[in-house]
Amino acid sequence: MAKIVISPSKYIQGNGELNRIKDHVNHLGNSFFVIISKSGMERFGQKIKESFGNEGNLYFEIFNGECSKNEINRLRKILEEKKSDVVIGIGGGKIHDTAKAVAYYEKMPVVIVPTIASTDAPCSALSVLYTDDGMFEEYLLLPKNPDIVLIDNESVANAPARLLVAGMGDALATYFEARASKSSNSKTMAGGYTTEAAMALAKLCYDTLLNEGLKAKLAIEQKVPTKAVENIIEANTYLSGIGFESGGLAAAHAIHNGFTAIEETHNLYHGEKVAFGVLVQLVLENADLDEIEEVLSFCDSIGLPITLEELNIKEVSKEKIMEVAELSCVPGETIHNMPFEVTKEEVYAAILTADALGREYRK
Repeated sequence: MAKIVISPSKYIQGNGELNRIKDHVNHLGNSFFVIISKSGMERFGQKIKESFGNEGNLYFEIFNGECSKNEINRLRKILEEKKSDVVIGIGGGKIHDTAKAVAYYEKMPVVIVPTIASTDAPCSALSVLYTDDGMFEEYLLLPKNPDIVLIDNESVANAPARLLVAGMGDALATYFEARASKSSNSKTMAGGYTTEAAMALAKLCYDTLLNEGLKAKLAIEQKVPTKAVENIIEANTYLSGIGFESGGLAAAHAIHNGFTAIEETHNLYHGEKVAFGVLVQLVLENADLDEIEEVLSFCDSIGLPITLEELNIKEVSKEKIMEVAELSCVPGETIHNMPFEVTKEEVYAAILTADALGREYRK
């Protein structure tokens, strides 16, 4: 029974590191294919060009907005035309996952440059694929983690505070899902079983969120990269990334995947839905009320949703919630890593109970 930890080959985080991107990636190849959003190009394009000295071995392609098979195939065709040999994904989680998938299919190195800290996607050997309409489709498991993850604290500090908060919602699940996976002796995304190192990182991630989360949110609202912001970026990105992949996923992310079927939730960020999924998982576990209240208090302090209404579900119908529950429990979903059997009826009940706990807390 193997225990496995996987991670990026190199993780770099500091102030102004985007100005030095060429120095960090130049050894990987000769021609660089950059996947970036339109707004990202406006914010960072010139800085990246200047780092490379405006050389002709740099090509930018604007991301269409969804990590779907169609978008991955579109980008692969352009990459082949440009004859690039390194993929760089600059932006948020869906760009990261798309860049990783493109690099995997084209058998080349990949560099991930988060300009926000809204998910734990950057460090993982995983791409989450959606339909073109934004509905969860499948996990694409990759044979290796990114070659380099490069984070410029100043770039992240200039992003909207809501994005950092969403990252904390995603990171919030790390410890609880790893704990459940270890208890059930389930295999992790790394292909083995949970290590003590992964559990320690997952617990450190949770403790960092509780100790630094509110301070980081307040600082980033002022667009300043304080020590608390730096620590939360590391928690959201590295601690959560290694913690979930080598520690294990369980109910919280499966419930997030279920909620993607409800159109009203599509304008919410991944981590905002995951945070509510944590509450649902704790209800499924019949966790101590003190622990549930600690999570409720944390979510409330930084602005993560704790009710269905805050997930934009204004009218709670049995049909909608049961659809979420059913999708959460499909064969192969990570909810089956819980240390007990979970049925759609139990998930339905847990969703409504989590909502009731959130509404009671709001009083």
